[in-house]
Amino acid sequence: MRNVTVYQVDYVRKTKVPIGSVVERRAKERGGNMIGLLRLARKAYSSSPEEALRIAVERPGPRPF
Repeated sequence: MRNVTVYQVDYVRKTKVPIGSVVERRAKERGGNMIGLLRLARKAYSSSPEEALRIAVERPGPRPF
């Protein structure tokens, strides 16, 4: 299990502000991991469709053994 930071992106100023985190519980890397985490983050941290488009998750590094 790893925590993945959730950011609110300001495309005008080109900045990312951390607003929380989501937990990745999958043991193995699969094709839809990041899409699933982004979907969870948008559901948890946005209150409107416009705000959901400004939510991003970090791309995690390699998994430790």
